[in-house]
Amino acid sequence: MKHRILSALVAPLLLLTTSAIASPALWSQTVKPFHIAGPVWYVGTRGLAVYAIVGREGTILLSGPMAGEAGQVERNLATIGVRPRQVKWILNSHAHFDHAAAFAQLRRWSGAKLVASAGDASALRRGRHEAENDNGFTRFPPVPVDRVVRDGEQVRTGNIAITAMLTPGHTAGCTTWTLPIVEGSRTLRVVFPCSITVAGNHLYGNRAYPTIDADYRRSFARMGQLHADIVLPMHPELTDVLERAARRDAGDADAFIDPSALPRIVAEARADYAAARERQSKR
Repeated sequence: MKHRILSALVAPLLLLTTSAIASPALWSQTVKPFHIAGPVWYVGTRGLAVYAIVGREGTILLSGPMAGEAGQVERNLATIGVRPRQVKWILNSHAHFDHAAAFAQLRRWSGAKLVASAGDASALRRGRHEAENDNGFTRFPPVPVDRVVRDGEQVRTGNIAITAMLTPGHTAGCTTWTLPIVEGSRTLRVVFPCSITVAGNHLYGNRAYPTIDADYRRSFARMGQLHADIVLPMHPELTDVLERAARRDAGDADAFIDPSALPRIVAEARADYAAARERQSKR
């Protein structure tokens, strides 16, 4: 329930121009970087997740914070020993200001290549969310897209390979990323899910995104069939990422392992979608 309440509060913020937004304080609050599992580290803010997948041949950065918090990510990477030129790839989750606005700065700082699916490439290059929604359009610094990935395509650094899974709806290019890791004697699947909440999007008559309703339905089905041992969303509170880190530090070695997390996220998103669709059908 707390996650649905949070989504209801945050959704309108995602769809305004940045000049009109009083962003939640947690989105800017500093948090020390911490190790999650395998090569995966948390290097974001308290309220906006950024993940670093650190390998010997280079680091992959997944998602970003707001533009003003790019420096926090840079400092967190330095704290865990990652230098700018060691960042080889920056992966897009979805083209909203709270996850994409720092890309331009992080790309300049590191020289890394930005990766996105075709559905979000235009939004990133233009610096604006493109689907019609209740509250206008989010704007953020435009950024070049260096590589466009297709569904099932991998991004590699050395022996690390992370796979793109297209789950559109929230944005036209919403991309879920999956990564196998080894922890002790176990191989685990880490899933970085793209949001599947409605967040004010128009599900009927969306001229800028006419397939939005069908895309949501397909993405619910795909994610509903996906097994995930560790779920790391772009808003960390959705799976209590920081709280799990504290539990792990207190001695719970399996704090991040929770195969029930992704099914719960999908179930809550389906309910949110059904309610939004019912409301919008009466307009």
